[in-house]
Amino acid sequence: MKATTGLLVTALLLASGVQAAEANRSGSVYLFSSFRGNGEDGLHLAYSDDGLAWTALKGDKPFLAPEVGGKLMRDPCIIQGPDGMFHMVWTTSWTDRGIGVAHSSDLITWSEQAFVPVMEKEATARNCWAPEITWDADGEQYVIYWATTIPEKFAETAKNADRGWNHRIYCTTTKDFNAYTATRVFYEPGFNVIDSTITAYGDGYVMILKDETRFPPAKNLRVARSERVTGPWSSASDPFTAEGLWVEGPTVLKVGEWQIVYYDAYRKHAYGAMRTKDFATWEDVSEKLSFPEGTRHGTALSVSKGILGKLLEQK
Repeated sequence: MKATTGLLVTALLLASGVQAAEANRSGSVYLFSSFRGNGEDGLHLAYSDDGLAWTALKGDKPFLAPEVGGKLMRDPCIIQGPDGMFHMVWTTSWTDRGIGVAHSSDLITWSEQAFVPVMEKEATARNCWAPEITWDADGEQYVIYWATTIPEKFAETAKNADRGWNHRIYCTTTKDFNAYTATRVFYEPGFNVIDSTITAYGDGYVMILKDETRFPPAKNLRVARSERVTGPWSSASDPFTAEGLWVEGPTVLKVGEWQIVYYDAYRKHAYGAMRTKDFATWEDVSEKLSFPEGTRHGTALSVSKGILGKLLEQK
């Protein structure tokens, strides 16, 4: 599987080592990527000093418009790689069999957008939803993972799904965003699962995931653990979000000694968060949050104050 991201990526990568060093010297603040509505207008960014109060950047206008696939930019996931570059993946449509990928050194100027057809060999695949990207230090590669429904697979749980959307988490890996490994099943918890996100913790990793089971109601967040980004992953924990509160789109941010898991409480049209020190004991901090109106499923990350300074100049 191959995708070309344009000459701009090469130029940006050459400068990335210098930018990474500058970021390490200048301190950090927090950013939150998200989308509005159905994702038609593109990437929105907000910033925070404490991980609780978030302020929209650029007057809440988009920083990047979608150009590939179904031309939506839903669920934008951004990480800063060890090369200093920002790498973003996103949902391009409700029914595409691929995902969007782009790169930037400053979150302002972006590479050519690529459509990566990660499920092209699965003719009956219905979707590629909420892709995430995580750096795998052991394999010196990026792991990209997302939720897909293939109707004839995992049929035993289809009866508990919304309109036949019976997802599992799939993945691919890449070292250069040109060549991608064959897609494989990444996480099969024995139930309908979407919106997984991974963060380093202790000597390994945790995955926050959504149990998308509809009958009986679930729609909650759980935790799985692994020694490696690539798995294998443990069984899912009991839910840590409130019973009956339908949530989606988790993302994790380390703030001081706390790990904050943000989520979109979509039936309430509001964001919530739980914080933890061990991913076993949880405290609800939703009442302390403030987000720009309309914030939807994205990613929280730390960036340098230099990066934020340039973002603040954008009008």
